[in-house]
Amino acid sequence: MATLSVLDLSPIPVGSDAAQSLRNSLDLAQHAERWGYRRFWLAEHHSMPGIASAATAVVIGHVAAGTSTIRVGAGGIMLPNHSPLTVAEQFGTLESLFPGRIDLGLGRAPGSDQATARALRRTLNSDPDAFPQDVLELMAYFGPLQEGQRVQAVPGQGLNVPLWILGSSLFGAQVAAALGLPFAFASHFAPAQMMHALEIYRARFKPSQYLDKPYAMVGFNVFGADTDEEAKVLVTSMQQAFVNLRSGTPKKLQPPVPGYYENLHPHDRSILDEVLTCSAIGSPETVRRELKAFAEVTGADEIIVASMVYDHAARLRSYQIAAEANATLG
Repeated sequence: MATLSVLDLSPIPVGSDAAQSLRNSLDLAQHAERWGYRRFWLAEHHSMPGIASAATAVVIGHVAAGTSTIRVGAGGIMLPNHSPLTVAEQFGTLESLFPGRIDLGLGRAPGSDQATARALRRTLNSDPDAFPQDVLELMAYFGPLQEGQRVQAVPGQGLNVPLWILGSSLFGAQVAAALGLPFAFASHFAPAQMMHALEIYRARFKPSQYLDKPYAMVGFNVFGADTDEEAKVLVTSMQQAFVNLRSGTPKKLQPPVPGYYENLHPHDRSILDEVLTCSAIGSPETVRRELKAFAEVTGADEIIVASMVYDHAARLRSYQIAAEANATLG
């Protein structure tokens, strides 16, 4: 049995709004806590009509206040959008409010297009080496106060908030290995380099004060329903979301459309086939089988489950199926 966690973007379906989506995220977290999920992570994306988790630290506070044992964190904060001091203060505040329950995953992508990145008031001409330097600066803000240190994160200094490095390529694996930090790979939407990234991370890992051996998490889509046929319809909402995003027209999460995949242009179908490589789409038995195979092939310490389902009740059911399937694996 693998350790399971939840990745949530607080999706905004057609006919709904961000307020309802944020309430749904809390409801999902409360269910996930009862079902035995280890973590509930929220992701930073900007200028996306179908995603309500842009102010990620604020949403983490909302979810943590409504739960009691599940770890809550960012999967992740896109560090190019923020100063390390600001992130340290935000997550130092969260750790002060919810001690021992906060995670901070860090990514180097902006989580937006260039126009949105510019609107976030960060330079678009940053040195590619800045991400590791920013991570080191952030680590220092969470560490013990050093003699002569003029800038402090208050709250934050000395709290040792757990940091993770996120990635969808080989770069994040190299940074995580060099710094001795846990690594999470975004295989739920960018699976192509997953195995190579895991190999690099494990081979180059340097033990640190944070971690004595590699710890890897991988993303996995689950679209679980009572039957395979029903699940194949549920997944069409996510399929539409990816096609819309790739065409430059992101929208709210669309209702499922039977036959959507079959009616797509072959080029779009090939993109979806690649994007959804790391997925279980089907009945409880199908999910159990695919989850087991994915855990075995990756050897991951933890699997973080994404389930972009249009209907909230069906989304809850999908996560429940994943938890129950995992529990049978022993």
